[in-house]
Amino acid sequence: MEKIIMLGTGNGGTTDLYNTCFVIQNENGDFLIDTGESIEIIKRLNQVDIDYKSIHHIFISHSHTDHILGLFWLFKKIGVHFMHGDIKDKINIYCNDAVFKTIKEVSKYILPEKLMVAVYNIVDFKVLNNGDIYNINGVDYTFFDIQANGTKQYGFECVLNGKTFAFLGDETLNPKLYSKIHNFDYVMHEAFCLDSEENIFHAYEKNHSTTKSVSEVMNKLEVKNLILYHTEDFHKEKRKKLYTKEAQSYFNGNVIVPNDLEIIEIK
Repeated sequence: MEKIIMLGTGNGGTTDLYNTCFVIQNENGDFLIDTGESIEIIKRLNQVDIDYKSIHHIFISHSHTDHILGLFWLFKKIGVHFMHGDIKDKINIYCNDAVFKTIKEVSKYILPEKLMVAVYNIVDFKVLNNGDIYNINGVDYTFFDIQANGTKQYGFECVLNGKTFAFLGDETLNPKLYSKIHNFDYVMHEAFCLDSEENIFHAYEKNHSTTKSVSEVMNKLEVKNLILYHTEDFHKEKRKKLYTKEAQSYFNGNVIVPNDLEIIEIK
């Protein structure tokens, strides 16, 4: 049985929420999606009782700092463990070519060469093309280009516990992909801010959505469960209630606005 463990739910500018990243967990292992932008990723994994040394599959959706920088902290830890013989199994990193280039270039300037030699001995990069399918922990994931307006991004679709599921990165979904997720059981889509606060957070100029705008689209696409993430943290403990209320005004299905470290059961 698969479940979603939200390590973070915030956007790139949040301080009370960790940047959006999560784990899809089942009896076969843990699949880490994005890593946030700091060593906090190690702490978050510890808080949900996941040993980072046991993770063999990591997907990086795109190369923005709030999704990729945590990976370099994992590299620091993983490289040392490999050099001391504590990690022997390969770690698969799934990413598009732009992300792969970023990882290779940035690591040269911020991590010791000796450590990166160790990392490249244990890490196997799976550079994705649109439509590539990989079986990860017993689940077939189809990765696809979300045709973002900004930085190149990939999302994925799969079936979890018999339910169709899609992760759509952190940009407003391109209308060209509407047919792909029509009538899906679960869709994960960013919601940068409440619609009434768009003039404060400027979601649209950043290629992001408001809770209202994404809810209207997902309602037309007859999505059954809408998971909203990558939000601001201005409202603190009221955030879940406010985002849920606005989404429910425009979306007829089930709305899920998770907090950091919350577990989402797929059923």
